[in-house]
Amino acid sequence: MPDIKQIPPSSFEFLRLLKNNNEREWFNDHKTAYQKELAYIEAFAQDLLDLMNTHDVIETPSGKKSLYRIYRDTRFSNDKTPYKTHWSGSFKRAGKQRRGGYYFHIEPGNSFVAGGFFGPSPQDLKLIRENIAFDAGPLRDILSDETFIASFETLKGEQLKTAPKGFDGDHPDIDLLRYKQFLLVHRFTDEQVMSKEYLGYCNQEFKNMRPFFDYMSEILTTDANGLEL
Repeated sequence: MPDIKQIPPSSFEFLRLLKNNNEREWFNDHKTAYQKELAYIEAFAQDLLDLMNTHDVIETPSGKKSLYRIYRDTRFSNDKTPYKTHWSGSFKRAGKQRRGGYYFHIEPGNSFVAGGFFGPSPQDLKLIRENIAFDAGPLRDILSDETFIASFETLKGEQLKTAPKGFDGDHPDIDLLRYKQFLLVHRFTDEQVMSKEYLGYCNQEFKNMRPFFDYMSEILTTDANGLEL
């Protein structure tokens, strides 16, 4: 694994070429180049994982294990191109008391980090909504914090068009109750991704998610008396 502290321009260039030549024959002819760039991304992911483990506890065993395969599953898609045109990976927080997940996405013109709850179970969604309906103050304090706004602007994710079942459409916090996903996203320019500071940028944005994760972890793992579910 190469010892690098930043992503080289060649990693972007490979993705651009792949986007213009997204077919198996071309990919097989450029397999050596792919493996070289993949090694850079694995090294980046490992460095990021090492940094994150200084302020969180990550279950994902290595940077290599965090990465998603570049091969697309085309079975149920109208898009039959065989390869993804981005690098991406995710980190899982360790233990049932630590909720929320981290994701990074590297792509020319579309690089970002994200975290949160992409597909909460019906049970988790019910707990989140009940807590918001009872007292949305703690969540609103997090969402209105200057650091949160600077990093993520606002809470993102799919929302219902109407009130969720069992909740009043006139509830003062209906804007939060309609969320089906609870996502935090921070986007980066290509110049930032290519910079020596990018590793630190990603780590800091993941770190800035912690107040939100700590809030969610508490309401998803304890009852009204603070006892573990």
